[in-house]
Amino acid sequence: MTSLMKTTFGEYIRLLRTEKELTLTQLAAKLDLDSANLSKIENGKRDFDEKRLPKLAKIFRINLKQLSNEYLTDQIGKHIYETNCSKQLLQVAEEKAEYRRLKSTKTI
Repeated sequence: MTSLMKTTFGEYIRLLRTEKELTLTQLAAKLDLDSANLSKIENGKRDFDEKRLPKLAKIFRINLKQLSNEYLTDQIGKHIYETNCSKQLLQVAEEKAEYRRLKSTKTI
């Protein structure tokens, strides 16, 4: 499974689940969720709880950092979509992020 896919995190979970041939109910039980909530997550109607990422990584034997990156890029993408963020605004945000990186390395 390639990292940083062009899918929502819920769609990514569905892909992982179907690759492992797990039913919605089976995966939901492993995550201590009910299948209705997992279905909503897979369909983008509910967000996945970040606290469950380690459990999800273990179930699918995926590197936690890779899975966290997948989750984070989805959350950032969702926020950009919901706020109708322009590319110019994103460029300024990246410059501010770089400024914070430089500032934090100077103070250490």
